[in-house]
Amino acid sequence: MSNFTIHMDEYLPLRDVVFNTLRRAILKGELKPGERLMEIALAERLGVSRTPIREAIHKLGQEGLVVMIPRRGAMVANITEEDLNDVLEVRLGLEIMAIEKACKRMDQEQLEKLKKAGEEFRETMKTGDLTLLAEADVNFHEIIYQASGNKRLIQMLNNLREQIYRYRIEYLKDEQTRNQLANEHDEMYQAICRKDMKEACRMTSIHIENQRRAIIRTIHGEEE
Repeated sequence: MSNFTIHMDEYLPLRDVVFNTLRRAILKGELKPGERLMEIALAERLGVSRTPIREAIHKLGQEGLVVMIPRRGAMVANITEEDLNDVLEVRLGLEIMAIEKACKRMDQEQLEKLKKAGEEFRETMKTGDLTLLAEADVNFHEIIYQASGNKRLIQMLNNLREQIYRYRIEYLKDEQTRNQLANEHDEMYQAICRKDMKEACRMTSIHIENQRRAIIRTIHGEEE
C-alpha cells in the first residue's frame, strides 16, 4: 500500500481527520487511480476503526474521487478526460482574471518573489521529487494570485487548487513537460514585468492548454 500517514487535528472529529487524510493521499497521488481501498488495511494503517474509514470512502465517492465497483469494492477513481477538461476550463477563467489584475498591481517586491519562485522551480526539477515540484509550481502561481488583490478570487483559486493537485502530479511526470513548464513560467514573468496584459493572458492560456495535453497523453498511455 502507498506510503502515507494520518494527520491528526485536535479540532476536528476523527471521521473528518480520516476523510482529509485519504483525500489528500488521493490528490497527491499517494493513493493511485485504480487502487483498491481496503477498509481493514486502511484502518490498521491509520490506527482507527473501520467506521470512520467507511464514512470517509462514502464521502470521497460523493466527491467523485472514489468509485464502487461490483464484486471489487471501493477504488480510487481514474482521471478522466471529461473531469480534466471541466477543472481546467474553470481554472483558465480564474487564472486569466488573476494575471490581468497582477499585471496592473504587482509591485517590485512581488516581481522579485515571482522571479525567485521560477528559479526555485527549475532548481527543484533537479531533485526529481514530484511532490516538491508540484509545491514549487503551486508557489509560483500563488504569488500571481496574491498580487491580484482580490480576496474572493484568491479564495476560489485556492479551493480549486486541491482538485488540480491530482492533475498537476500527472503532467510533472514527463521531463519534457517540466522543461516546457519552466520556460512558460519565465515568459509569464517577463510579460508581467512589462505589464503586457495581452501577452500574459496568452501565455496563461498556452500554459494551461499544454498541461491539459500532457495529462491526456498520460491518461491515454495508462489505458493502452
